[in-house]
Amino acid sequence: MELNTENLPCHIAIIMDGNGRWAKKHAMGRIRGHKKGAKAVRETVTACRELGISYLTLYAFSSENWGRPGHEVKALMELLEEYLDNELDDLLKQGISLSTIGDIDRLPPSVQDKLFKVKQSTQENKKMVLTLALSYGGRDEILEAVKRVAKDSLKGLLSADEMTKEQFATYLHTNRLPDPDLLIRTSGEYRISNFLLWQLAYTELYFTDTLWPDFSREELYKAITVYQGRQRRFGLTDEQIESDRPV
Repeated sequence: MELNTENLPCHIAIIMDGNGRWAKKHAMGRIRGHKKGAKAVRETVTACRELGISYLTLYAFSSENWGRPGHEVKALMELLEEYLDNELDDLLKQGISLSTIGDIDRLPPSVQDKLFKVKQSTQENKKMVLTLALSYGGRDEILEAVKRVAKDSLKGLLSADEMTKEQFATYLHTNRLPDPDLLIRTSGEYRISNFLLWQLAYTELYFTDTLWPDFSREELYKAITVYQGRQRRFGLTDEQIESDRPV
């Protein structure tokens, strides 16, 4: 499948859903599904890097996921540590820097240590930014931002009445990232599940029935092809968009 390399999304965000259903479908335990999902992560990261995607954000563990059975949460944390151990050399080789968003302080100390190590080791890489959303919730992020704005306003560091959307965005976890151009959600669910609520305001949404462990380079290309077939108007009319195009 050929893509228009002149019209690639700068930032792709993915809600990786369906590990448990994949495991059930194959008569396996849920942990096996998560392990298979980790392989899909590896393939997707590499495919995005090879395409020249500048930013990739993966919804790896939501704030609501802490409510899952303890043994599953423990296994997910162990898989995350394993991923960080195994992928550091490849991230360095591919020029990918790792970043995170979310309440990282809630993660086990061993996971925090490995995240810090990989982020520090890859911070000079410039070819792609891979962001893992861990212990992340969009409403929590916005609430935290509002509290910080209120504190800075009381300190006289800013005027709440003159606050702009651009200024507010600097208080979000994603302050160093552009808003996503394309959101992909796997497994046939049609919701955004508390993910990047502020940032997805004008993002193109793509939903696929494919379960995350089965998500491949070809599936990624399908999503990008659909994205390339859409006209992004950002509230303008078709006529305005056409008139702004260079002759």
